[in-house]
Amino acid sequence: MTRPLLVDTDPGCDDALAILLALEHADLEVVGLTTVHGNAPVDATTHNARAVLELVERPDVPVSRGADLPLISPLETAEHIHGIDGIRGDLPEPSSATQPVDSHAAQFIVEQARAHEGELTVAAVGPLTNVALALAIEPELPALLDELIVMGGAAFAPGNVTPLAEANFHSDPEAAHRVVRDADPTVIGLDVTRRATLPASWIEGLPRDDPLGRSIYEWATYYTEAVLERYGLETAAIHDALAIAQVVDEDILELESHFMEVGIDSELDRGALVCDPHGVTGERPNGRVAVDNDVDVDRYRELVIDAVDRALEVQ
Repeated sequence: MTRPLLVDTDPGCDDALAILLALEHADLEVVGLTTVHGNAPVDATTHNARAVLELVERPDVPVSRGADLPLISPLETAEHIHGIDGIRGDLPEPSSATQPVDSHAAQFIVEQARAHEGELTVAAVGPLTNVALALAIEPELPALLDELIVMGGAAFAPGNVTPLAEANFHSDPEAAHRVVRDADPTVIGLDVTRRATLPASWIEGLPRDDPLGRSIYEWATYYTEAVLERYGLETAAIHDALAIAQVVDEDILELESHFMEVGIDSELDRGALVCDPHGVTGERPNGRVAVDNDVDVDRYRELVIDAVDRALEVQ
């Protein structure tokens, strides 16, 4: 029996590999992609999501366009990391086959949660604006879902946008604050995703004689040399794919239940994920967070590489 999965995303190179993993794994049924501002404006991320689906010949997957702005904060995008229009690669121009559905992404999330009541997993791998809006439409959303997995935050590690904040949470701190407080999420942050790299030898061996192979190579190498040096990495961290890998194999990461909150009060703490592992606040746990004690990097890499191999075989 397949597990229904909705991916809320802002493609994005690591998003593209996360989408590929979700589409290629036999245990998952991707019921839709919802798009949000983040790595680029939402018009571009929607275009990119459609292009990825057409590249891998999956135009059957619905796309729903979502929020073009954060709830309160000014829009910030990351083309300087992911490339012009927010993604690299040799992608096709989207056709009418992947035309977005009429429903706004937030409404689409609610519709799919109701249609798959108790069974749907939502993997939110971009800023959390759509998920926060879905919560406003349907406050019972957490009860309708099997699980909400969020790629964002840095619970016990430094941020990558500010010393405290990770990019997805910093892009819309108010949305992250609402979702972490009220949606019972599983949060997979920089603590673990910084280790979600792929082997350099495998990357260099990717075929580049067709658009899919060239695109996968570009997605896997989206970090510049300066970024690799800053974080002490040999290859780029494919953050979002680790969230999908955890959906497939719950033993890849160690999760702990804690009270969590996202800062919104000052420039210093905006978007910072605050975690209370010792219970000093006296608050009950409101979600689960991945901790960097036991990350099965080999299993993560195996899942991504197998998915890529399957996709390339079809071409």
